[in-house]
Amino acid sequence: MSFDWREYIDLAEALMGRNSKPITIEAAFRCSMSRIYYAAFCHARNYAQKKQSFAARCNASDHARIREHFRSSGMTRIAGNLDRLRQWRNACDYEDSIEISERSYDAMMAQAKYVLEALRDK
Repeated sequence: MSFDWREYIDLAEALMGRNSKPITIEAAFRCSMSRIYYAAFCHARNYAQKKQSFAARCNASDHARIREHFRSSGMTRIAGNLDRLRQWRNACDYEDSIEISERSYDAMMAQAKYVLEALRDK
């Protein structure tokens, strides 16, 4: 069944405390999984800028460039996790029909937490 993208309006209103409509689990998963990616991506980008002289362009190209930066720096697990997180984020944000489960959510969260922990400020 295709996702009803209008559900994001209800979710946005609920997040702002302006809606009492029930939120579907699919809308919650999709939104949460997208945010998980951005938590890992932005943290990795900022870390690389601060600690590794990565020059962000602040545009869409940074998504691939940060993965390549970590790959070429020998941090292949971070690059791989960011790649998988991006694939899930793209699916959640663009695909009408995808299989989303608590298991995929948990796997995505574990990958993001690995990135955050591996790149924490020391």
